[in-house]
Amino acid sequence: MALATTENTTSLDFGPAVALSCRECGARYDLGPTFACVECFGPLEIAYDFGQVTREQIAAGPTNIWRYRSLLPVPADVISKPNMAPGWTKLVKADNLARELGLRSLHVKDDSGNPTHSFKDRVVAMAVEAARNFGFHTLSCSSTGNLAGAVTAAAARAGLDACVFIPADLEEAKVVMASVYGGKLVAIEGTYDDVNRFCSELIGDELGDQWGFANVNLRPYYAEGSKTLAYEIAEQLGWRIPDQIVIPVASGSQLTKIDKAFKELIKLGLVEEKPYKIFAAQAEGCSPVSTAYKAGLDVIRPVKPNTIAKSLAIGNPADGPYVLDIARRTGGAVEDVTDAEVVDAIRLLARTEGIFAETAGGVTVGVLRKLVAAGRLDPDAETVVLNTGDGLKTLDAVASQARPTAVIRPSLDAFRAVIA
Repeated sequence: MALATTENTTSLDFGPAVALSCRECGARYDLGPTFACVECFGPLEIAYDFGQVTREQIAAGPTNIWRYRSLLPVPADVISKPNMAPGWTKLVKADNLARELGLRSLHVKDDSGNPTHSFKDRVVAMAVEAARNFGFHTLSCSSTGNLAGAVTAAAARAGLDACVFIPADLEEAKVVMASVYGGKLVAIEGTYDDVNRFCSELIGDELGDQWGFANVNLRPYYAEGSKTLAYEIAEQLGWRIPDQIVIPVASGSQLTKIDKAFKELIKLGLVEEKPYKIFAAQAEGCSPVSTAYKAGLDVIRPVKPNTIAKSLAIGNPADGPYVLDIARRTGGAVEDVTDAEVVDAIRLLARTEGIFAETAGGVTVGVLRKLVAAGRLDPDAETVVLNTGDGLKTLDAVASQARPTAVIRPSLDAFRAVIA
């Protein structure tokens, strides 16, 4: 099929990326700052010509996401440019949590170790390179919090202007973090879905001219950053795909890209082909995908979010239908947990493994526990669960339950009285 032209792309360098491809109808377009198919309005994603990629080539790269640059829409010299160099976070062998839940083998992929303490640094790194390629002067986004901080930090490092938009009721820690890096931080009265609609309108206005919106007009490039989570998990397991993985769902993009990355690794011969199951996790207060899954539907009915897991509070998830497809195709499932279960899971992970997760991590661990208890997740299979952010960003969620064991006078007698 001939490529449709979106703009003059002859001088662009996106490495192995060769086109944009519609996920619905397969129409292909030249690489450009666009995200929807003009034929059917389906989402566009990156198509590649990878050539030969070996484990040795990857292992010779830096200990960050750029070790996988031959699998990403970035130029080969991306390493030399000022960037946040995220990735290569810990894959923690979680034996204590595994024993608590009755699992044989469990790992936690802990993305709180990224520069701004969430997985969003991975996707924003792709957006920065796309913005540079297209000559944009401002990096922007609609955000539930973590993305806002990642964008303002990455823009500061790259020498770009930043202007990000958030719902007005975000957690204070995320507001502070997003603003400290400079740029403009605009709080909008409404939900994330309201903020996202506003950003889509801004792209068509002269106010947004030469702006790269990480998760709108740069979305096909931005989303590819989530693939690096899957690449790292496979490499850190000794070039092996886990039997089953539990992933939090907001827009659903992260889950779809992890599936895409596993398939790429198999196709390139970098891992042995094997079946794997993908489980999706949502908070009950914003669970449109889980609701559709349990009802046997193929479409997502938007909801108004009401949950402490604000980073997952997207009531109309763009990739929701694809999450349903992947969960069903791989033999996984979609499940949700209450806010109380989220808090309990945060404390469980902290108590057993010393990992303080934000609320999204509490959702994945809570759903993991629920799936094991219901017999829907194989306790003997190798399992990975994602923690996508740092608990210091969502202290309010656990503050009421995480208090001093006792308050005493500075004397041994007083201590004996409470320690007995």
